Amino acid sequence: MTEGVPHGIRYSLTLHEPYGKRIQGYDNAHAVKLPKKFKFTGRRLVYDNKHRHVSDQGVPYEFQAAQQLLVDFFAEVDRVLDEIEKP
Repeated sequence: MTEGVPHGIRYSLTLHEPYGKRIQGYDNAHAVKLPKKFKFTGRRLVYDNKHRHVSDQGVPYEFQAAQQLLVDFFAEVDRVLDEIEKP
């Protein structure tokens, strides 16, 4: 366990379109970039994050357990796929 991975699990779960562009993902590979107004607030860096679309730099994700991570990821995959399939 480290400061960036306090739960001891490194992960990167992604959903890609047929041509390889990531359209959704969950990972803890990097800290979430907070808006500049939070630069000196003394807040801990959040590494668990989710990317809601291709250009999303990540928003904090509250990791609870590996099983919950998978449930949350696949629920989001279902939502994204349903959104894509709508006429």
